[in-house]
Amino acid sequence: MPLIPPLPPDHNAEVAELATFFNETLGFCPNSVLTMQRRPAIAKAFIQLNKAVMANEGRVTSDLKRLIGYMASLTAGCLYCQAHTIRAAERYGAATQQLEHVWEYRTHPAFSAAERAALDFAVAASTAPNSVDESIASSLRHYWDEGEIVEILGVIALFGYLNRWNDSMGTALEDPAYESGLQYLGNHGWTGGKHR
Repeated sequence: MPLIPPLPPDHNAEVAELATFFNETLGFCPNSVLTMQRRPAIAKAFIQLNKAVMANEGRVTSDLKRLIGYMASLTAGCLYCQAHTIRAAERYGAATQQLEHVWEYRTHPAFSAAERAALDFAVAASTAPNSVDESIASSLRHYWDEGEIVEILGVIALFGYLNRWNDSMGTALEDPAYESGLQYLGNHGWTGGKHR
């Protein structure tokens, strides 16, 4: 049972219009946004931030951004966001080998050295206390330019917000996200937890 239940998708026309962005990403408007719309300014600002962060300005692809979000959410422990990010990574064309072996990104051949640097950064930046050190930063700078690093950290920071929002709210997981979670994460102990 969520702390506060979501409102209907058509509760606020402006939020509903902006939220069509999620039809591409997830195939539905997430319950987190439907809950945020109790304060429409928060929902609208969040959607605009999400769109800006997920826009591709360099070599950081849409599927990699979602895998970065997944590693940030795994590190933070948010089961809701883990399901959403793995679903979105799949929808944006992440290789099956990456979806099935994301936990092994440091050694699995499906991941490039540049992807490993970005995912290492996601884990370190999502750890409390933060564990980004010079080794992680140096590796990141080696493979990615300054604008791309801003994009990568934008994803990590966005999911920092979402991880806290959804875990604290106990946001109910939507059926399609739950199914994606089971498909790709279930063999690694993912259950949906309090979100189901």
